[in-house]
Amino acid sequence: MKAVTFALFIASAVGVLASDDGLKIDVTKRVECERKTKSGDKIEVHYRGTLASNGDKFDASYDRGTPFGFTLGGGQVIKGWDQGLLDMCIGEKRTLTVPPEFGYGQRSIGPIPAGSTLIFETELMGIAGVPKPEVVEEKPAEEKPAETASEEKPKDEL
Repeated sequence: MKAVTFALFIASAVGVLASDDGLKIDVTKRVECERKTKSGDKIEVHYRGTLASNGDKFDASYDRGTPFGFTLGGGQVIKGWDQGLLDMCIGEKRTLTVPPEFGYGQRSIGPIPAGSTLIFETELMGIAGVPKPEVVEEKPAEEKPAETASEEKPKDEL
């Protein structure tokens, strides 16, 4: 299936009711900012989508080298994205665990079986009209010294 065609499948599942307690949002890279995403923003997101059942990747904007753009909260994407990408800073990364009622429900869409829980690794690349912040690299906490080859490993690791 062509990537462009699949991007259209990200459209919202019609008639699916959802509860607020089914969507899981894990912030994997925190970023501080003055302006976070809100409903109505035109945003660009890089993502990798996999099936929770077996880890199979079904799509990834990273593979195409171009982030996916849409209007947040506009019903252009699945409900898990419209809710899971709110209050996000440019450069922030999140992993969204999207239950079927926040995804495609009981419909099969391309390589996604009906009733699937989806995992999306997401990265907010931009918000229309909001300048991208300068990247400031943080120094890692004190690093441990590297193991030397002369150190013996326990027998259970051999």
